[in-house]
Amino acid sequence: MNRKPDDKERIAKVMARAGLCSRREAETWILAGRVAVNGETLATPAFTVSPRDRVLVDGKPLPLRERTRLFLYHKPKGLVTTNRDERERATVFAALPSHLPRVVSVGRLDLNSEGLLLLTNDGGLKRVLELPQTGWQRRYRVRANGRVTQEALDRLAKGITVDGVEYGPIKAVLDREQGANVWLTMTLREGKNREVRNVLGALGLVVNRLIRVSYGPFQLGELKPGEVDEVASRVLREQLGEKIVRLSGADFSAPAREREKTDEPRADYRKQLSSKSGAHSDQLFTRKGPRSHGRPFPPSPPPVRRGKGKRKLRNRDRE
Repeated sequence: MNRKPDDKERIAKVMARAGLCSRREAETWILAGRVAVNGETLATPAFTVSPRDRVLVDGKPLPLRERTRLFLYHKPKGLVTTNRDERERATVFAALPSHLPRVVSVGRLDLNSEGLLLLTNDGGLKRVLELPQTGWQRRYRVRANGRVTQEALDRLAKGITVDGVEYGPIKAVLDREQGANVWLTMTLREGKNREVRNVLGALGLVVNRLIRVSYGPFQLGELKPGEVDEVASRVLREQLGEKIVRLSGADFSAPAREREKTDEPRADYRKQLSSKSGAHSDQLFTRKGPRSHGRPFPPSPPPVRRGKGKRKLRNRDRE
């Protein structure tokens, strides 16, 4: 979506859309006196600019806005979905290949969760896709220790309240039993913090593996842990639909700025790796070419009959 010459937006939003930083970081830069508009240094982020205004950051002109882009990332277990972690754990954003633009995540996956994480360079698109009213489904494959019946899972379709928190309708299917564990497929729309773990905990189950296999129309497919794949602009626009494109202000006409292509992670990532993170540097950084985004998650192995193949839960299976 192209801005008209007299359209005005918050300066922090404009800086974020240009790919320089997040809105919060932009506000910090403004308060530090690093941003000037039409020759005057800003003292407050409460300022709007139009395309006619000349914006300088650290004395350099603001880059042109980038084309809206979306990336599929297979997050491995052991990475935190944040830019900086006060406990110095390895992070998703430090693990990404260095040629990617500055991106933000659409929602989060916690430290011990894995699977599909959407990344975008457009903060407006991020916000719209996270809104409950957008209603995009998230689908998970879940392994949990304990026993549950399909009847108990069916009751989740009416929603459930756990420790005072109300969770909306969840579709849950008991796929199979495997020793002391069960495998489930769960589909939900809200994606509240630790929703799957908390809901299953209320049913007496302890989640020991959680894999997100789809988010809206986008599938994990055969993407391997640590791999990143960009969704083609034409496909992205079709999948988003005109309503989301309009609400987010997505722009598919602007150019895309590419960094030097390399499969190396961002410079600070290897410093973050630790033996307790569970991440290994030789597994996480590859980038594949175009793929089909509609391929389903691989089918489950055959079910194990009750009473057969039972074993104690090994330490490596625990979360």
